[in-house]
Amino acid sequence: MLLFSVQPHQPLDTLPDTARSAPSCGCLSCWGSLSPYQGLWLRCSTHPGAMVHAFLIHTLRAPNTEDTGLCRVLYSCVFGAEKSPDDPRPHGAERDRLLRKEQILAVARQVESMCRLQQQASGRPPMDLQPQSSDEQVPLHEAPRGAFRLAAENPFQEPRTVVWLGVFSLGFALVLDAHENLLLAEGTLRLLARLLLDHLRLLAPGTNLLLRADRIEGILTRFLPHGQLLFLNDQFVQGLEKELSAAWPR
Repeated sequence: MLLFSVQPHQPLDTLPDTARSAPSCGCLSCWGSLSPYQGLWLRCSTHPGAMVHAFLIHTLRAPNTEDTGLCRVLYSCVFGAEKSPDDPRPHGAERDRLLRKEQILAVARQVESMCRLQQQASGRPPMDLQPQSSDEQVPLHEAPRGAFRLAAENPFQEPRTVVWLGVFSLGFALVLDAHENLLLAEGTLRLLARLLLDHLRLLAPGTNLLLRADRIEGILTRFLPHGQLLFLNDQFVQGLEKELSAAWPR
């Protein structure tokens, strides 16, 4: 695992050899856009395994209601795919796809269950499923959040950790290696949720995530490249947000 700092406008020829050459994971494929920003910490894996195995957005039903609808996965991105064990070809690829779909849905359902339990246990009145106005500031600091462990084979082959955040009718989650940095993962998830809500207006009535998948991928590429958690400072985040605002006017 490599950890190094890029200082403002630091020439590439002054960086260590390991920093100047992009590893096979591709995390440093955009040096030109990174170098102007101050104090950017990059954490890059020297092997193809991703630290974040999946990111997903799914629906949340209000607690204390008799909502008979099902939890639905609205968007998911898998960085470290697992193959179904002892899977004969030629149908293995399709079975792998179905396996990933089942795994992601299992995570979404457990996140929804944890969110409902947390809201019920808090004793506070449940949040409305939608903000009063599409321009209303989303109170992420008040949103239900948490983390839980998944044992091996339930549903992934290896143990995993899930960090999650519930915002009105949407749940956001990251599936991580079992011993990943939870503080960094939680901060990354809050950042992703804020960017997605602010720039894509996900909570606005009639929003279709399928039509905005390319924009979601654009945010993930910048802030969670290839499933790698990044240590980012405010100045770097603000710089990328300006790029997003210019590319996607509200």
